Amino acid sequence: MFGLDKLLWLVLAAMLALYWWQSGLYKGRARDLATTHCSQLGLQLLDQSMVIVGFWPVRAAGRLVFRRSYQFEFASTGDQRYQGRLVMEGMNLKSISLEPYKLPDSE
Repeated sequence: MFGLDKLLWLVLAAMLALYWWQSGLYKGRARDLATTHCSQLGLQLLDQSMVIVGFWPVRAAGRLVFRRSYQFEFASTGDQRYQGRLVMEGMNLKSISLEPYKLPDSE
């Protein structure tokens, strides 16, 4: 039958699978938020990639949630890449910051 050690490994595997699945949902939400923000500013999100650079628990609205910080790249004129950072608490957007970028020439 199942011993305690096998049950522990099964629970650990289930927790890792759940974390992996949930991470994909949060990353997709972050990508959608960054895409919307960039398009509103006339910028282009590059490579459609989000890299998680921070993950920690915080208390928001009286409950415990995870704060995730993502880094992404965008372009304003197409000739140079710039860095952006997006912070989410749970599924809610906390902040988006962009490094200074060159504005396209208006002709």
